Amino acid sequence: MATNLALDDSLISQAQKVGRHKTKKDAVTTALKEYIARKKQIEVLDMLGKIDFDKNYDYKKARTR
Repeated sequence: MATNLALDDSLISQAQKVGRHKTKKDAVTTALKEYIARKKQIEVLDMLGKIDFDKNYDYKKARTR
């Protein structure tokens, strides 16, 4: 999917250098993937303390092979 974006060229250049990316597309794609991963990590951290766990749960018993 082709998309035209007005991006800061100096930021793209810095991202290419720091990440050793050959193309602008590689730099932007990597940045987006890292952004998404970071947001998902924050969502998990936000759940901390909100999930009740069964202290008696035996994970070894649940394994069936």
